[in-house]
Amino acid sequence: MAKILIIAGDFVEDYELMVPFQALLMVGHDVNVVCPDKQSGDTIKTAIHDFEGDQTYTEKPGHLFALNYDFSHARGEDFDALLIPGGRAPEYLRLNDKVIALVQHFAQANKPIAAVCHGAQLLAAAKVIDGKRISAYPACAPEVLLAGASYAEIEVTEAITDGLFVTAPAWPAHPAWLAQFNQLLSDI
Repeated sequence: MAKILIIAGDFVEDYELMVPFQALLMVGHDVNVVCPDKQSGDTIKTAIHDFEGDQTYTEKPGHLFALNYDFSHARGEDFDALLIPGGRAPEYLRLNDKVIALVQHFAQANKPIAAVCHGAQLLAAAKVIDGKRISAYPACAPEVLLAGASYAEIEVTEAITDGLFVTAPAWPAHPAWLAQFNQLLSDI
């Protein structure tokens, strides 16, 4: 099974962290969640985003999530794949040079990368999606396009794989997104 790194941060989308973490563990992968400036055992706050008919998603307090790996020890060479959940965390995580270097390592090493919702902000900031077809929350489409990718406008329940990238617009796509990611992991 694969050793997977998840890069998260405070106000990561609750479902986009909790569900992949638990589902990937359930199928036998080794899943390690990190956050800059935090260690294993520290917690991060999550936020629950929902689609309730407003012009954008709504946000509610989520849960505390206990990290299980130290960010300071996270080296891309030690992992087989990367997963980037969405929420508000990617908007500030993309300002961290070590986070960007980790994303770039996975892309340059041709290792599977799954990103959902605002997770595409890290892919765009790392400049690793040029020429790819990438989905994300629709508000992130301009960043995807500015990074040289084509924005895949798909249903909120769908996901798309382009090479090593598996992307989706939001958590309702978990069944498709995680299945496609797990398929790439089975090739490791």
